[in-house]
Amino acid sequence: MSLPTGIAYVISNEAAERFSYYGMRAILVVFMTQYLLNASGQRDVMSDNEAQGYFHLFVSSVYFMPLLGALLADGVLGKYKTIILLSSLYCLGHFALAIDNTRMGLLLGQALIAIGAGGIKACVSAHIGDQFGIGNQHLMSKVYSWFYFSINLGAFSAMLIIPWLLEQYGASVAFAVPGLLMLLATIIFWSGRYRFVHVPPAGIGFIKEMCSQVGLTCLAKLAVIYAFIAVFWALFDQTGSSWIVQAQKMDRMVLGVELLPSQIQAANPLLIMLLVPLFSYVIYPLLSRVLTLTPLKKMQIGLFITVIAFAIPSALQMQLDDGLTPSIEWQLIAYILLTSAEVMVSITCLEFSYTQAPKTMKSFIMAFYYLSVAVGNLFTSGVNFFIHNQDGSSKLAGASYFWFFTGLMLITALLFIFVSRRYQENTP
Repeated sequence: MSLPTGIAYVISNEAAERFSYYGMRAILVVFMTQYLLNASGQRDVMSDNEAQGYFHLFVSSVYFMPLLGALLADGVLGKYKTIILLSSLYCLGHFALAIDNTRMGLLLGQALIAIGAGGIKACVSAHIGDQFGIGNQHLMSKVYSWFYFSINLGAFSAMLIIPWLLEQYGASVAFAVPGLLMLLATIIFWSGRYRFVHVPPAGIGFIKEMCSQVGLTCLAKLAVIYAFIAVFWALFDQTGSSWIVQAQKMDRMVLGVELLPSQIQAANPLLIMLLVPLFSYVIYPLLSRVLTLTPLKKMQIGLFITVIAFAIPSALQMQLDDGLTPSIEWQLIAYILLTSAEVMVSITCLEFSYTQAPKTMKSFIMAFYYLSVAVGNLFTSGVNFFIHNQDGSSKLAGASYFWFFTGLMLITALLFIFVSRRYQENTP
């Protein structure tokens, strides 16, 4: 049985859209701490903790918005129309950032991008699942892996190119290029309109199913899992904030080439492209020989790998606090571990969420999954604003900041073992 004809359009769209999002996101902390201007054109930059706080607040907003997108898609417009509408706002957000480099431009651009990027997330993920029928449903797992691959292909390219554009040509050009890629993504998706399976919105039926015993039970059971996954995202998304701040102080020579601090993030999508097929075709089959590899078991292992991954920058920060200059290559080792954890936690949870959802709630359940990303980033944002002192210093300075999150992840991973066992016991 062959793949659905619309899959190529969705995956191509996702690659371009992810370039736009991650390219913009890759330079946010550097922009806020080095390039931000006031209305008079003078520098008006933020401290590290303040920039990290606003970065994670933005990411949190992006991942709250899938709820809006899901309500529009499943209840009113359908997935296709919702994606086209919100993608238009997404494009406007990018161009607002390119035109206005002040805090007002930052606020307007990020607000529009949060609505657009966040609103389409659950819709695109669920739209892929809608393309499959009974005859080819066995191909869904591999397609979701390639979907994730396309995300990271776009992200890898953007994380290398956009920081370089910022360094060479300034913020306006660096923000405009992702906007053009988002416009391209929208055009690609529109071009596939006659190839897609279009599942009509459920209307009032969606609300009834969501409020039914089946719908509420599904939401309640998944909420327990997502509470733990939120802690994973509280750590993982710091590759775009605290890890960049740390990279600015390290020896950034890799294979004779000096990287810009924000370019180090490109390690994650590059590794994803290598590790997704490795896990799918080698590691998972090998692990299945020695244990029953359920989705929850994969997530358990991934959370413990996250503990080890975050312990590395914690140790590196101790060296920096002592006046040493460790190599960025040590942070790359942490990226390998953290990306392995991402494969086991994020991809698995994405597919798991779709399979657990009632038919008329697919987009909403995907949005509910993304809510875990929002909560995790909101927590990290809150920590950064809380520890930020008025004089620019921090209540949780240096290595203590990283060890705090490492310890939190360890406690979370241990508790998740117990909770996931109870979940399986209560699932038919």
